Amino acid sequence: MSAFVTVREYARLTTAAVASGNLDCAQISESAFDWLCELSAGFNRSGAPLLQVEGRRLLKWDSYVGVLETPCGTRLEILPKHHEQDDCLVKSRQLLRKLIQRALQLKPRETSVASLELFDKPLSEWVIGQFLAELDLLIKRGVRFDYRRIEEEQRFLRGQLNMVVQMRQPPGRQHHFQIRHDVFLPDRAENRLLKLALELVAKSTQDATNWRLANELRAMLAEVPASRQVSQDLRSWSRDRLMAHYQAIKPWCELILNQQMPIAVSGEWRGMSLLFPMEKLFECYVEGWLRKRLLSTARLTSQSSYEYLCEHGQGRMFCVKPDLLIDSGKQRWILDTKWKRVDARKPEKNYDLSQSDFYQLFAYGHKYRNEPGVPKLVLIYPYWSGLKKPLPVFDYGQGMSLWVLPFDVDKDRLLGADAAGIPLSYSSIDQVAAQISDQEYATGSAR
Repeated sequence: MSAFVTVREYARLTTAAVASGNLDCAQISESAFDWLCELSAGFNRSGAPLLQVEGRRLLKWDSYVGVLETPCGTRLEILPKHHEQDDCLVKSRQLLRKLIQRALQLKPRETSVASLELFDKPLSEWVIGQFLAELDLLIKRGVRFDYRRIEEEQRFLRGQLNMVVQMRQPPGRQHHFQIRHDVFLPDRAENRLLKLALELVAKSTQDATNWRLANELRAMLAEVPASRQVSQDLRSWSRDRLMAHYQAIKPWCELILNQQMPIAVSGEWRGMSLLFPMEKLFECYVEGWLRKRLLSTARLTSQSSYEYLCEHGQGRMFCVKPDLLIDSGKQRWILDTKWKRVDARKPEKNYDLSQSDFYQLFAYGHKYRNEPGVPKLVLIYPYWSGLKKPLPVFDYGQGMSLWVLPFDVDKDRLLGADAAGIPLSYSSIDQVAAQISDQEYATGSAR
């Protein structure tokens, strides 16, 4: 019997009975527990820790979010640990969908903002629903056909006679013709991939609306065979103008077929598995936000990798790669995003900041110095009740400083960006919010 379990990052999973509705601790079956232990062992060997085993009956999940299905039918939904009050379940699902859309550059098809707010289904059903909506629209606009070369033996002539093979016919089969001809069929790489993804979601969905639409679309694509070589067909996906209406569905198709996981689990059970590292989702979201708001005079580079920590012999060692690097000609900013909770109410505990993060930014600042002067260093953490405004500036000495800024993923704003001098262009609403946050920051610094 299948079960659906919803938890948050760093939640504990156990086989013992726990109170229902607890997002930080949940009960799973013994078969699911054992399978997760085996999966975790494989991930640890590959350097991608998925969860920690605490005793014989307790597992602690790591910072991966998404959906994971076990062979026994248990489906785990892991949400971001971000919201603290009101309906955490609904808000966390909305936040996760928002982050995944930006990270994978997906364009969801929603009828209105209200429908998006009312959509309170697990991540897997949301992905399935978006894919089916795009596929339904594509079929209504028309499935593309293509000519396919057929080589066969017939008792009649059709198309072109294959003279080489025909001359090699044995004496008793000279009345058969070896022919080749083209047939106009929907059997092409794009349609085969869509058919395979459709078969997968039809078997996986537990939502009545999605199940009904999936089976209606299966009947419409009955003539199309499912793909047997996914990687090859994905490389063959056409981008010409006649296939323009196929581009919107491609990211959703890839998401379902690739089954996003921290590492590849080839040859093993994966089910409907869509797992993402929360650190990477947050980084991609902040990067996308900055690209939309940077002034035209500034240039943003992600994962810059042209500096190394040291030289050794004839080569260099230990590449230093900041998450984001902004250049405006006269000034450089080095930004690093961290999906951690920093608490401004704990100055005696260094605000729960990590010393290794400060060492990391210190190395970035020295290795990525530009000609005009010293770069400005910025650590970006998620906004929450413990970090509602930037922390006082940290001074490394020799003119190098570091800003710790909160990013509000719900309201899409980086507080204290003006104080750090980041060259952003704001709308009127954003500008008022930024001015208020900077005033609060200045008042707090003065105190």
